[in-house]
Amino acid sequence: MAAASTAGAVELSRDTLLEMYERMVQIRIFEDLAGKNFAAGLIPGFVHLYAGEEAVAVGICSQLTDNDYITSTHRGHGHCIAKGVDIPGMVAELMGKSTGVCKGKGGSMHIADVEKGMLGANGIVGGGIPLACGAALTAKTLGTGGVAVCFFGDGAANQGTFHEGLNLAAIWNLPVVFVCENNGYAESTPVRYHCSASDIANRAGAYEIPGVVVDGLDVFAVYEAAGEAIARARRGDGPSLLEAKTYRFYGHFQGDQVTYRTAEELDQYKQRDPIAALHVAIVDRGIASEDELATIDARVTQQLDDAWTAAKEAPFPELAETLTDVYVRY
Repeated sequence: MAAASTAGAVELSRDTLLEMYERMVQIRIFEDLAGKNFAAGLIPGFVHLYAGEEAVAVGICSQLTDNDYITSTHRGHGHCIAKGVDIPGMVAELMGKSTGVCKGKGGSMHIADVEKGMLGANGIVGGGIPLACGAALTAKTLGTGGVAVCFFGDGAANQGTFHEGLNLAAIWNLPVVFVCENNGYAESTPVRYHCSASDIANRAGAYEIPGVVVDGLDVFAVYEAAGEAIARARRGDGPSLLEAKTYRFYGHFQGDQVTYRTAEELDQYKQRDPIAALHVAIVDRGIASEDELATIDARVTQQLDDAWTAAKEAPFPELAETLTDVYVRY
């Protein structure tokens, strides 16, 4: 596969492009280190890494504010970083430390930061879809002008919550954008086997809302398509379904033997690395030099190294904190 073309792509300011580049690099290095430190036994539970899919989260969340909401998945680190969640706090959360953004009680699959509009990663497949509808209903009822964006995978598009959520959002004309990150596999099951539709976006037609397929490895394409869907939601025209065709560079989870795809397939997609493509576009357009981008890379690397050092030294929560911040419905 050739590198994704950015010819005719939307024009963005230098500041926006460099911020998007830095966010994507933050996600990649965060995930690479998370994988390494999980293997070293420093992270309890499982981690599901987002590396390779950075263009989707960043292309969308770069157009959102803290007044907008997102819901996420078990593979949520990239969404959190793209939405502005504190990175050192995320590292500490992965390690179960008291300095984590959820005080060490959420872990990898339940990171949340309501102040940033990040309503939580979610270990339940398709679990974020109804939550996004609720957030969108809140924004509509209160007239905040906010939008809810729901990230989910191709496997979740076969869950009942997907169809219920799209139907409800269409009936109530909610300001929500449903984003299917189709990375080709529901765990180890190829999308061509588990999904009857040639494109998941085709399912939008059943609810008479727009359905758009976009190259999820091209941040410009994602930005443009998401921008239209977000603007539609903000002006009160209702929901949209965006299917971003992407690819994860790691297995479903760390420890996955990845016997269901070939090394050749992975190599083909790595040739279309979304960060490398953005790097080339920025340099070729004269927006920034190789040295400037190298400086960003080095700064992010240092930021993540410092975050891991601090998290390793941070304390675990006190036993007395076990029942604080825990909500029970009677």
